[in-house]
Amino acid sequence: MRKGIVILLLLMTGNVFAQTEIQDKAMLDKIRDEGMNHSQVMDIVFNLTDANGPRLMQSPGYFKAANWAKTKLSSWGLVNANLEPWGNWGKGWELEKYYLAMTAPYYKPIIGFPKTFSIGTKGLQRAEVILIEARDSATLLSYTGQLKDKIILIKRSDSLKLGFQPDANRYTDSQLLKLASFDPKNPVPVMSPAIPPYLSGPRLYAFKKFALDQGALGILDSSPRNSDGTVFVQNGIDRNVEMLPTLNDIAIAYEDFMTIQRLLQHQIPVQVELDLQAKINSDDQQGYNVIAEIPGTDKKLKEQLVMIGGHLDSWQGSTGATDNAAGSAVMMEAVRILKAVDVKPRRTIRIALWGGEETGLNGSKNYVKNHFTDSVTKKFNAAGDKLAVYLNLDNGTGKIRGIYLQGNVGARPIFDQWFQPFHDLGAATLSLQNTGGTDHLSFDAIGLPGFQFIQDPMEYGSRTHHSNMDSYDHLSAGDLKQAAIIIASFIYDATQREEKMPRKQN
Repeated sequence: MRKGIVILLLLMTGNVFAQTEIQDKAMLDKIRDEGMNHSQVMDIVFNLTDANGPRLMQSPGYFKAANWAKTKLSSWGLVNANLEPWGNWGKGWELEKYYLAMTAPYYKPIIGFPKTFSIGTKGLQRAEVILIEARDSATLLSYTGQLKDKIILIKRSDSLKLGFQPDANRYTDSQLLKLASFDPKNPVPVMSPAIPPYLSGPRLYAFKKFALDQGALGILDSSPRNSDGTVFVQNGIDRNVEMLPTLNDIAIAYEDFMTIQRLLQHQIPVQVELDLQAKINSDDQQGYNVIAEIPGTDKKLKEQLVMIGGHLDSWQGSTGATDNAAGSAVMMEAVRILKAVDVKPRRTIRIALWGGEETGLNGSKNYVKNHFTDSVTKKFNAAGDKLAVYLNLDNGTGKIRGIYLQGNVGARPIFDQWFQPFHDLGAATLSLQNTGGTDHLSFDAIGLPGFQFIQDPMEYGSRTHHSNMDSYDHLSAGDLKQAAIIIASFIYDATQREEKMPRKQN
């Protein structure tokens, strides 16, 4: 081994002189063999994606996937598998039919996808496109009386920059070293957010209501990111109690958007056809998580929990393969592996597939609130104190390269030793850095040890995250196998060790 590689591994991992973790090499070998040679992870992820469709909260696809997961977990021998309600969510929205094309000055199919809670068109409608400017409220009000039966295009002043970077990539050694070298005393500088356009956030929602009241048929939206056939599409409303449908709002390809804008700027009229049918689901407005367990066997420790999870819900543009059927499937595969090798855990293992993550970690936040939070101190209660550790996976299809420690220095030497059997699989990096945007934060917020793994980026940020490209075909089977093996092993290590994972010291 070259000297440089040795130095890199020492920096990426923890203190080599820390207390030794007792690991069962024979069991870890069984876990690796089962996960590598008898994997079911791609069959699991097929059933969560292609077989059930998008998993937008309260949609038929979400409930079909959740019930399939519950049944499958039970079939492997897990107990107490159920859809556990966590509180009110609200209504669901389901796309039933969609078609959009430019018909004049010539015919051109338009690449696009409706945002949630678009109200629908009541059949095929033909409409002229109107180009408007959105400098301020007075400018917008000047269009009063001009929007009836129109499709709205809000003028853009940007342009498409050609890209010279690959869509997919893995972490380099230097990038991993930077993560491993992170010092909480020297936090990464936060860049000032770009100034949003005038018509965004609450102003956009208010304008859409104004346009709907004016009789507009819809609005087309885009950005340079929506290029090369990829369209990023999410919510069409500001989530609230009413969750009422609003103006048809279509995210379309930037190239199509700018074609229409240039035509209108040259005084060439543009007409489109739009057919959008959608359904509001309001029968069951409870939010649900999928929960199941492998019971602990140790008299002293079986009341303690090792929890794992990933969110099950997705956006509507595709089947949510990398976000986050991949994470849910890996967690399901991890517990399947443990049952297949006949693990007898000392602590109870609990898997959670979270609902409502995409609009604010709702499923995990409410689970932690309902089960683990002291209502007075807002820190963990006696039940929370029984949580040994929570492990989360939600950064796409990339293989595990390490773990974000969320500033938990005491956990570092433990994870260091847990990762050592997997250095050959490319997993070694320990970073004290916090990472956000997913469900481990719900645990971390009340002082419980919750962790998200470091994963290779792949195409997650460039191509699949919340887009129409987030499909099964963008998954990497080998990476998902690797992740399931490592997580199954970490679960086993966590269930068997004498102590819980250390709490973060403030």
